[in-house]
Amino acid sequence: MAEISTEEIAQLARKSVEIRRNILTMVFEANSGHIGGSLGSADLLVALYYHLMVHDPKNPAWKKRDRFILSKGHCTPVIYAVLADCGYFPQEDLQTFRRPGSHLQGHPFQPKTPGIEASTGTLGLGISTAAGMALAAKLKKENQYYYVLCGDGEIQEGQVWEAAMFANKYKLDNLIAIVDRNYLQTDGNSEDIMPLDPLAPKWESFGWQVHSIDGHDYGQIVAAVNRAKKASQPVVIIANTIKGKGVSFMENKVEWHGMPPVKEEFDAAMKELDHV
Repeated sequence: MAEISTEEIAQLARKSVEIRRNILTMVFEANSGHIGGSLGSADLLVALYYHLMVHDPKNPAWKKRDRFILSKGHCTPVIYAVLADCGYFPQEDLQTFRRPGSHLQGHPFQPKTPGIEASTGTLGLGISTAAGMALAAKLKKENQYYYVLCGDGEIQEGQVWEAAMFANKYKLDNLIAIVDRNYLQTDGNSEDIMPLDPLAPKWESFGWQVHSIDGHDYGQIVAAVNRAKKASQPVVIIANTIKGKGVSFMENKVEWHGMPPVKEEFDAAMKELDHV
């Protein structure tokens, strides 16, 4: 299991600042994109790609790699920033985000983007796809893990719970779902739109092992994933996060779900990250 030291935590925290800067730059320059959820889930992806997952950017098709599926497919800025930084494709490609002809579109498109494991965007599709992939791996007696990041608004979709039943039936202990629990979706607070709480008992009733953590605490993220790898059933990690994390005037503000910053806001955000 990949334990984590204080020094490694500090390294991941520094990396998350770089990733957040790239997220801001991509969305600002494209004048389009989902910034709040991308900033909020950055620590989760940094922990996975730089510490927990088995993968090789020089060989994206390596059969023994772990897979990551972005079920909340609108938050491409965070996965693109991480993949580019890891070396799956050139950093300069980020400048083409959401441009016509670019392989970095608003939702992940697996055939064109190295490191993207599944085309997603339709809410709930990612976890359904991941469950099918995880079952296929078990049937072939392969040992990799399938990580899937879901939005909390997304799990209001029915097919998420169909996938949850499916994963429990086939005892997919190689499937680790993470719910980005920030309580905000495009129309407001999730508890006003379609209440999810109490969330942990819902997943438990579907036969999943559940861990609730601070989604910005690297020690808790690593510990939860390590516990998940010891389970004999599918696992969901409810990661309590702050939408817009890292930029004070974007934090916990629903309007930053899909709104790009203007020049003054971009400059202020980047200046704030300079002093983290």
